[in-house]
Amino acid sequence: MKQVIALLLFFISSIIVAQAADELFVNANSLYKDGKYVDAVKLYEEIITTKNVSSELYYNLANTYYKLNKVAPAIYNYEKALQLNPLNEDAQNNLIIAKRLTLDRIEELPKTVLQKINENFLQKLTYNTWAIIVILLSFLASFLFLAYYFSYAPGKKRLFFTTSILSFLLVIISLIITYSQYNQSIKNIEAIIFSEEIEIKNAPTNDADEIFTLHEGTKVNILDTVDDWNKIKLVDGKTGWMLSKNLKPL
Repeated sequence: MKQVIALLLFFISSIIVAQAADELFVNANSLYKDGKYVDAVKLYEEIITTKNVSSELYYNLANTYYKLNKVAPAIYNYEKALQLNPLNEDAQNNLIIAKRLTLDRIEELPKTVLQKINENFLQKLTYNTWAIIVILLSFLASFLFLAYYFSYAPGKKRLFFTTSILSFLLVIISLIITYSQYNQSIKNIEAIIFSEEIEIKNAPTNDADEIFTLHEGTKVNILDTVDDWNKIKLVDGKTGWMLSKNLKPL
């Protein structure tokens, strides 16, 4: 009985928090329309603390930071919006515009055909979405196999057998993609530099040699962490060390 009551209280509190977040979101949008960007940012950030986040929330927050000419927070929140919904075209387009405000111009290394397919097609869906596709295909494959098993007409039996085999193959392919996307999301830790200018060093120490300079808004990959230092990698292949406080992981 106590467990049921606890679940009910949790459910009710979740509804109350969600309703409060919705109200804050509406108020923040109104402040944005009125040009009160600083106040709007405060409300959007308050919603994030409640964990009731969405692609639209991060997108609106990014737009607000862009209006305030804050490059790094704008880019960071556009990226967060795309993490939750890679198909958010508005966030994609505005991210391109925001990146034009950054000082660093980094040439990306050439990609293989498989990398291009992965980026342009497979990564358009999150690994959670791919997992749902696996489940749906599994049900379809099972249904087709049962239809084959209980069919007596030779024509239908051949049809259901062929389509069930194809469905099982699609399940395997989708499962491999899901696993790959999940591993990539864990290993590929991205971050946005928030410092106006930062010197990248060749070792995780203050007296190490400076090898190049980066500026706010630049996106990097975190390869390793040692104490207060992160080893980062750029899209052009360059690597170096910088203090963790100067960037914000996505």
